[in-house]
Amino acid sequence: MNVTLAVKQYVSKMIEDSGPGMKVLLMDRETTSIVSVVYTQSEILQKEVYLFERIDSQNRDSMKHLKAICFLRPTKENVQHLIQELRRPKYSVYFIYFSNVISKSEVKALAEADEQEVVAEVQGRSWEPSMLSRSTQGLTSVLLALKKCPMIRYQLSSDTSKRLAENVKQIITKEYELFDFRKTEVPPLLLILDRSDDAITPLLNQWTYQAMVHELLGLNNNRIDLSRVPGISKDLREVVLSAENDEFYANNLYLNFGEIGTNIKNLMEDFQKKRPKGQQKLESIADMKAFVDNYPQFKKMSGTVSKHVTVVGELSRLVSERQLMEVSEVEQELACQNDHSNAQQSVRRLLQNPRLSELDAVRLVMLYALRYERHSSSILLSLMDELSRRGVSERHRRVKLLSAVVEYGGKRVRGSDLITPTDAVAITKQFFKGLKGVENMYTQHQPLLHDTLDQLIKGRLKDSQFPYLGASSLRDRPQDIIVFIIGGATYEEALTVYNLNRSTPGVRIVLGGTSIHNTKSFLEEVMMVTSHSSERPQGSGRHGNRR
Repeated sequence: MNVTLAVKQYVSKMIEDSGPGMKVLLMDRETTSIVSVVYTQSEILQKEVYLFERIDSQNRDSMKHLKAICFLRPTKENVQHLIQELRRPKYSVYFIYFSNVISKSEVKALAEADEQEVVAEVQGRSWEPSMLSRSTQGLTSVLLALKKCPMIRYQLSSDTSKRLAENVKQIITKEYELFDFRKTEVPPLLLILDRSDDAITPLLNQWTYQAMVHELLGLNNNRIDLSRVPGISKDLREVVLSAENDEFYANNLYLNFGEIGTNIKNLMEDFQKKRPKGQQKLESIADMKAFVDNYPQFKKMSGTVSKHVTVVGELSRLVSERQLMEVSEVEQELACQNDHSNAQQSVRRLLQNPRLSELDAVRLVMLYALRYERHSSSILLSLMDELSRRGVSERHRRVKLLSAVVEYGGKRVRGSDLITPTDAVAITKQFFKGLKGVENMYTQHQPLLHDTLDQLIKGRLKDSQFPYLGASSLRDRPQDIIVFIIGGATYEEALTVYNLNRSTPGVRIVLGGTSIHNTKSFLEEVMMVTSHSSERPQGSGRHGNRR
């Protein structure tokens, strides 16, 4: 179940079905991001796609020699943009593909706008005119691309999970009855979860390469903005990290920071060995041919080395500047251990450190609040006073943000036992030496998703907490599992899925969510959700009907 490959094949089929000739790919903001993730520009150029345009751009030139392949989300805005486009077409012919179903009335509106008969094909299946959420559209698109008609289980403690499950079931059932896709002997399983059941994971520093990049630098559609890195060269201000096209990244994205340091060193040494010598003589045709043949590979390797050395160097600088090893040790203590006395002393000590960043200070207090919100000796008010003395900015207003996190993911709303006490004696503490040493002490925490999936695979996941949608249930061990987390997933959870896939033969798991969080994006999500829920009647909204 390779979602990236499924999307790539879908885009390839769109392009191939339009036939030979020069093409323009007409997209919206979100489908542009989708295509950029699965295709490099050089790959798509090989398919005669020479121009990339946005459907909402007002300054596009008329190019009647190009065929237009439209790949759009079925939103009202996109349909309206397309209607305007067809009334005054800029290209010779249009092949229209929607990422999800559209209504019959919208198809009719497009047909009426096509007065010049430039539309060769429209692909977008009909649905009832009820509005489904963005999550329903995205999830059903993936299931249709994978040709999977799953049985569905959802988190009972979240009414949002149930509503999404019902919407997905309704659409997928209708689509599969219409197209009669082949069904496997053991049906795939869709498990819908709610982020609020584990608010700890997105607040922790994570120490794999991929997770660190997203947490400290920000990873958006495989792109990293390095423009603020001190002394950065012009050609490295924005770099792309894609496991599809970067072998070093593919081999290292799930490794910890210490291992990355060693592998960067090995990459540099390999590069030095293959680097052309400064006085290399080109005295014969054979010399010239060898140089020309090897130059593209050398140039590519040079770019890879420069990119990863720059990224790892900046990660190392930020880890040192923000003292993240010390911060992470306390985070792990809060998340995994059950010793309030040591926890409160550790948090106090770090809050008194003037080098501690504002975000890290707020994050530590949030973790303490989630962990010990109902402890009889809680010092939360005292820690909030300490934040005030540190001058925490309005952007991280301590009372509002802390209360929002507890409202979002505190004990009152959690459907599961989030924190399992860890025997402190069993935790071996080790010192760091240079880049080495991101040891188990800094990666003790296992997200709640690990236990949930482990129980699911073993057939022990309780129906009383994760019921099936409908009367049917899965008797055999699931083989294909699609997990969707409302409120966003994390790269630590992606690592969990990666490890389970490796350690559990015969089981394939795909992880998805409404977003991929780092701490900053998660806090934005919390503020948005809690501010919206506070405007609704009690018992309604995102966490209504908690059990």
